[in-house]
Amino acid sequence: MVDIAGFLDILEEEVRKYRVPVVDLIGVQSADPYRVLMATILSSRTKDEVTAVASQRLFERAPDLFHLAELEPDDIKELIYPVGFYKTKAGHLIKTARILRDDCQGVVPDTLDELVKLPGVGRKTANLVLAVAFDTPAICVDTHVHRIMNIWGYVKTKTPFDTEMALRKKLPKTYWKKVNRLLVAFGQGKCKPVAPHCDDCVLSAECAKINVVPRKI
Repeated sequence: MVDIAGFLDILEEEVRKYRVPVVDLIGVQSADPYRVLMATILSSRTKDEVTAVASQRLFERAPDLFHLAELEPDDIKELIYPVGFYKTKAGHLIKTARILRDDCQGVVPDTLDELVKLPGVGRKTANLVLAVAFDTPAICVDTHVHRIMNIWGYVKTKTPFDTEMALRKKLPKTYWKKVNRLLVAFGQGKCKPVAPHCDDCVLSAECAKINVVPRKI
């Protein structure tokens, strides 16, 4: 049986020396739901360092959703390039900004049901916005969370959605908001998808290493 509380408490200390995921960093720096939402949309399938630079350029030009809503798609494409799928994301950003301006009085929704109605916002994005921007208990499951929870044997799931549903039933609520931050940092820094550093991992002795091929020393 996985001591999930023990694992996550160990990671809380371990990842202090790792790079903070960019969306969490923006949340700490600004506490602005608009910036967290837009950065989260940009971050999908994009490296954190690319997301960070693109977000900075975007927010310098559009510090709030009202400024963003006035831009044209080509302006946004230029600002956010080279994030993954930047052309599609430019459309999502401007449509979302205009919906929030026109239909929501300029306020980012604070519920999952309302967030997932916005262009480019799925459950992962919505849950991360809830956790980071609104301090709401939410479980954001990206590829790192899905992969590592299965490596540990805490869940046995096929998809990130299945993992989210399983974690909602099993994971103590005290970890809901932080599990993405911890496992994204850990997955980027140590428990990598290819050749993970099992030889230098604080959880190596306890980890089940299910379907893992460790890095060759």
